[in-house]
Amino acid sequence: MLDNPLHLLLNPKSIATAGAGNNPLKMGTLQALSILKDGWQGTFYPVHPTEKTVLGHKAYATPLDLPKAPDLAMLIVPTAQVLPLFEQFAQIGTKRVVVVSAGFKETGKEGRRLEERLNEIAAANGMRFLGPNCVGFVNTAQSLNATIAPMEARPGLLGLASQSGTYITQTLAYLRERGIRFSKAVSCGNEANIDMVDVLEYLGQDEQTRAIILYIEGIRDGRRFIETAQRITPVKPVLAQYVGGSAAGARAGLSHTGAMAGPDELYEGIFRQAGIIRCQSIEDLYSHGWVHATQPALKGTRLGIVTNSGGPGTAIAHNADQGGLTVPAFSETLRKGIAELIPGHASSANPVDVTFNMDMDLLSTGLPERILRSGEVDALVVHGAMGTGFMREVYPHVREVVGNPSLEEFLAPFKTDLSEKAALPERYGIPLVISSFFGREDNYTDVYRDHGIPVFDSPEKAARGIASLLRHKEIRERKAIVRPELPEENPSASRIIAEAIAAGQKALNEHQAKKILAAYGIPVTKEVLVATEDEAVKIARRIGFPVAAKACSWEIMHKSGKGLIALNIPSEVPLRDAFRSIRRAAGQTVPILVQAMIPGGREFVAGMTRLAGFGPCILFGLGGAFTEAFRDTTLRSAPLSETEAEEMLFDIRAKALLGKFRGLPAADTQALTRILQGLGVIALRHQEIAEIDLNPVIVAGSRPVVADALFILKGRN
Repeated sequence: MLDNPLHLLLNPKSIATAGAGNNPLKMGTLQALSILKDGWQGTFYPVHPTEKTVLGHKAYATPLDLPKAPDLAMLIVPTAQVLPLFEQFAQIGTKRVVVVSAGFKETGKEGRRLEERLNEIAAANGMRFLGPNCVGFVNTAQSLNATIAPMEARPGLLGLASQSGTYITQTLAYLRERGIRFSKAVSCGNEANIDMVDVLEYLGQDEQTRAIILYIEGIRDGRRFIETAQRITPVKPVLAQYVGGSAAGARAGLSHTGAMAGPDELYEGIFRQAGIIRCQSIEDLYSHGWVHATQPALKGTRLGIVTNSGGPGTAIAHNADQGGLTVPAFSETLRKGIAELIPGHASSANPVDVTFNMDMDLLSTGLPERILRSGEVDALVVHGAMGTGFMREVYPHVREVVGNPSLEEFLAPFKTDLSEKAALPERYGIPLVISSFFGREDNYTDVYRDHGIPVFDSPEKAARGIASLLRHKEIRERKAIVRPELPEENPSASRIIAEAIAAGQKALNEHQAKKILAAYGIPVTKEVLVATEDEAVKIARRIGFPVAAKACSWEIMHKSGKGLIALNIPSEVPLRDAFRSIRRAAGQTVPILVQAMIPGGREFVAGMTRLAGFGPCILFGLGGAFTEAFRDTTLRSAPLSETEAEEMLFDIRAKALLGKFRGLPAADTQALTRILQGLGVIALRHQEIAEIDLNPVIVAGSRPVVADALFILKGRN
């Protein structure tokens, strides 16, 4: 970890700030106050052109006046002042800088030029910097808060890398209320130098950090992101929210941090490939991340539920089931043991429903402990453990009945030491989360949150939080990813592409495309390109009727619905008719491709497209006439390991078609896997190819065969 640029940046012994003064309403001053007030023990140097002291510390007019080079400099100044200050810190030997100032590539061409100049200075002086256009960082292990809002003193377990500064500073009060504490949190900003992958790598190695969350508007180095995450996710959970996949989100991200967003389906596939658990809201990102950071790893799928109300118990069970967990009926032995503890009208089944019952020891300790030590559950959700919050609510109604005590006197008997109740997950090695409609005004919620037990404000959220642990169990248990060695470039494929480019083609015709596929071992239809009717008949006899006939020209990229393709031609006369009909529809004397008809009721699509930041990406999904209607596809970045390609097959909603289906045998998934891997090889070995579309890939019996293929070459207008 020492070679990671974040090590020195997050652990400086001295910090200089440029932009902090004595006005507490200025951003620079707020960040300096956070550094000084939240417990960091290093040396602080304010740099200010006019002030003699800043926040009680001697100020220096320029970096050149400092007594020694600080480990870290923070620049919170107008954009025009950034480059001169950056150069001066470089001159005195500072190696890490946080550029909080905005006004760089997120603003356009001139801002991009300024950002490039920062990188030039950094490279020439052995510097690394965070930002620009960021809000700093938090390192609770060092009690170092370099953001604008106060930080809780206690160290945490959850690491964050965010392309929005808000989510590491404006949310600190929100997180404090919910008991969620960062280990480290880094605002990446424009990522001109240190990027999110650097932060991810650092957090993956950081012993304090038990789970990692990412707020993403766009990834620039997709392959490095994937490969870094794949090293981390089998041992440490990584969760992410991506917001750039819609048109509105992409526009906002571009103006916000200069992020180049990609389609949502790309990031969905990339997260799966990387082993990252996706969250759809910032609330889930924090709360689910906190479950992963604080609770033991999930060992199975069995969930126990304890509740004081039937409705919440049912809601937990329903949402748990939707998340892949099971809510098993308890054994007769366990039910008898539970029945000994609860009133006769209560249910000892799972969920255990004690109905309205103010015996909180029973709800929070007695029943959970009996269930956890039974060995019949892998996780537990408790709803309704409450004390002072509920009593505060009923106080106005019962005050006269109990002798008119003050509120404090009334609540005093309920303010007991509850810390033992928060020890259950550690004692039994089984995850526990709480559902409660009360916040910190309730002593049960308060103690749970202060002792690292996640408390959700609805039963549904609690169930989804615990179900998130199942996603990481699946990631831990996925097959090993063995990066394949790419075969050498195929000379015949290279020759076909070169000849096409020399001839001015913007795409390959279907026959050329299939020759390249075959050269890389991808199964294609038996077919011959012909110029006359007689040739067509001769070839059809050799192949065997029925056959298909298609116009074959690179200028005709899409044939369906245009009279340019005829299928299931049974004999010679219909073939001659089809030959003439296709040429009439084409309006020219195009070659005709005669190919064997492939029997089979299952059609898939496979393909390749090049996407910014990720290079060639491979697609798989439901094909044929349903491709556009259902959009049931998944994407991954190439090259693909066998594991990654196989996972793609079962990523789609129509995955049942791959098994035995209506009398058809199971598809040969190994052959499909090889097709997807082969597409990655073709894309990486032949950079001249911009896009590949194989649709349909027909499963004939169990064997997949490419029935149609389109290759688009780069440079097409």
